[in-house]
Amino acid sequence: MSLAALDAPVESPTARLLRQPRRAERVTHVERLPPRNGTVADWPSWVAPAVLSALRARGIAAPWSHQVEAADLAWSGQSVVLSTGTASGKSLGYLLPGLTLACNGSGTTLYLAPTKALAADQARAIGALGLTEVRAAMYDGDTPTEERDWARRHADVVLTNPDMLHHAMLPGHARWAAYLKRLSLVVVDECHGYRGVFGSHVAMVLRRLRRIAEHYGADPVFVLASATVSEPALMARRLLALPVAEVTQDGSPRGALDVVLWEPPLLPGSAPGESADAAAVPVRRTATAEASDLLADLVSAEIRTVAFVRSRRGAESVALGARRALAESAPALVGRVAAYRAGYLAEERRALERALHSGRLLGLATTNALELGVDVSGLDAVLMAGWPGSRTSMWQQAGRAGRTGGDAVAVLIARDDPLDTYLVHHPEAVFGQPVEAAVLDPDNPCVLGPHLAAAAAEIPLTEADLPLFGPAAPAVLDDLVAAGLLRRRTAGWYWTRRERASDLADIRGSGGVPIGICEGATGRLLGTVDANAAHGAVHDGAVYLHQGETYVVDRLDLDDRVALVSAATVDYTTHARDLTEISVVSAEQVTRFDGVTLALGTVDVTHQVVSYLRRRLGSGEVIGEEPLDLPIRELRTKAVWWTVTDDVLSAAGITAADLPGAAHAAEHASIGLLPLVATCDRGDIGGVSTALHPDTGLATVFVYDGHPGGAGFAARGFAAARQWLVATRDAIAACECESGCPSCVHSPKCGNGNEPLDKAAALRLLSTVAGVCWAEPTLDLVAD
Repeated sequence: MSLAALDAPVESPTARLLRQPRRAERVTHVERLPPRNGTVADWPSWVAPAVLSALRARGIAAPWSHQVEAADLAWSGQSVVLSTGTASGKSLGYLLPGLTLACNGSGTTLYLAPTKALAADQARAIGALGLTEVRAAMYDGDTPTEERDWARRHADVVLTNPDMLHHAMLPGHARWAAYLKRLSLVVVDECHGYRGVFGSHVAMVLRRLRRIAEHYGADPVFVLASATVSEPALMARRLLALPVAEVTQDGSPRGALDVVLWEPPLLPGSAPGESADAAAVPVRRTATAEASDLLADLVSAEIRTVAFVRSRRGAESVALGARRALAESAPALVGRVAAYRAGYLAEERRALERALHSGRLLGLATTNALELGVDVSGLDAVLMAGWPGSRTSMWQQAGRAGRTGGDAVAVLIARDDPLDTYLVHHPEAVFGQPVEAAVLDPDNPCVLGPHLAAAAAEIPLTEADLPLFGPAAPAVLDDLVAAGLLRRRTAGWYWTRRERASDLADIRGSGGVPIGICEGATGRLLGTVDANAAHGAVHDGAVYLHQGETYVVDRLDLDDRVALVSAATVDYTTHARDLTEISVVSAEQVTRFDGVTLALGTVDVTHQVVSYLRRRLGSGEVIGEEPLDLPIRELRTKAVWWTVTDDVLSAAGITAADLPGAAHAAEHASIGLLPLVATCDRGDIGGVSTALHPDTGLATVFVYDGHPGGAGFAARGFAAARQWLVATRDAIAACECESGCPSCVHSPKCGNGNEPLDKAAALRLLSTVAGVCWAEPTLDLVAD
């Protein structure tokens, strides 16, 4: 599409972004989605008159067709998944039956959201209807004790999250007996987010909920709401273990949307041929720096914008950079830009949500904490600083733009990363493909075991319960009995301990109790960080950003679960370095070719953060390395790996001296491209490469799931190995650098400082592997 065609008499958000010189050169593709007219339907006859009056008073004259279709199915007793586009009004599909039940006094509704922000948003929407007949209550970790008591005694609509259902409502089901006896509807909102280990845990929590509801004589209907996903009914059945109908025809209107693929420029002196050092690594401007500039530019034109950033630190950096730019160009707007992320205290999150809804904030840099359905109305632009991990997430984020029906823009800004680089130069991989299926594995023993224990503590398990928990349940129960966690009696299985069984399951995979981040001088709690991330994020000496303020960690106390920090002004960032080793426990699936073996199995991974680098702000120059003394962490998980014989290495022209760098570079690129075939984030997986692994006896490249027991990502890599490894080869081949860079084989989290890496040898290795395994012609390679 011609960029000139984007010009319009009234400057559009897209034209605003491209107004500055040389910006158009950064655009690799523009996908224009045309506007769509809506299809309305009649209000269902069963909807309570009070609900109809309240909705009409809010300006909803008639529902969209998909809203009525889903609501009718739920009211008739059929569980249903409503999978339509972002901002298509999916909430009305479950609010119609839920509010009617409350107005009629005929049943209660349980609403589950993956985030507190989304549940709070829905609570505000219900409250705004002014229905005195509806008693709705929030029930989450921020809810005061007296409000929790009121919810149990009086509420007929309870809004919560899977964590509270798992840790509080199900273990304390006797206190919820009156509510559960009348439970008629369960809403599972944004269910496409329940994938990997988290999704597998939520599947078990929902099975436990079904069992408890049956104990009280209830048989609720489930309504699941999702962004567009592949095979939504199949995904819903995996979550619920129930038959589920699907509604996928979107009847809502939509304004025109430009989706722009954007590649930041190479830094000055970094382009091939510009440096006197032939071995210099070309480096692109960071996606966060680019997003800061674009956010400031859009806010200065009073274009309401949200920038989605991959990490908490990145969100803080984008907001800080945008405020700095506005301080020079539009000082009056500096206070209308903020960061929003997990780890903030509850009062900070609520204040930001109110400011966003009221329009006081024009620009917000956020992690995916605001991706999942929060009603951010009036946005004209969305920036995505890095590939969000899946096409589903990309459309979910992009769909935040244009929610009022006007023309809008969504910009995907590529990180200096193999997958991002591949996608912005292969738009057909973004726009020409169906969205992904959710990957989850409820039969994972590391997931199933804790939930069977929790279920037994809630109500002793019987043989009749086992089909609900799947075919792996009997064997896992035997393991729990052998471990002394359950006792087998004639009537069934009983929990044997005094402690809470629900504490066995860490459903978010966060590694346990979060680490508090406290200002040492005042004792003020600034926020929290997940236990799994603490070693790399808040180690001694780490730089920590909070609401634009910089702190340095004085001491990480793992025993007391606290990181003590001090305010500081520094000119560097910190990056943890680690050592990882891997051993094969068992190979469960193996495919052998002539000299190449592809395997999927169980592995043990040991990981230790051993030091950190200090890098100068802006240039990234390493200015020092400091050792750390942190404990080793162990993980049993699933991995996909491939081995090559000496004959294959010879055919690829790889010598013994080349091999470590070739395998290491191939590992980095393989990690970077696995999210192309599996619904995962690069942070969900890890890798190890070795010239001679003791368990295989050969050169081996491993990519493993970063969650106990596995999350299904390695299995997707094994199943789609051809697409995955060929795309990895192509991404390396297409990169213009001479010897390797962040766009192809460098990794931002490499524990060895990206040494050794051999791009040319990795390309020969992957090309030969692809030729051996799938008999495709290898690339015409020219040696360095």
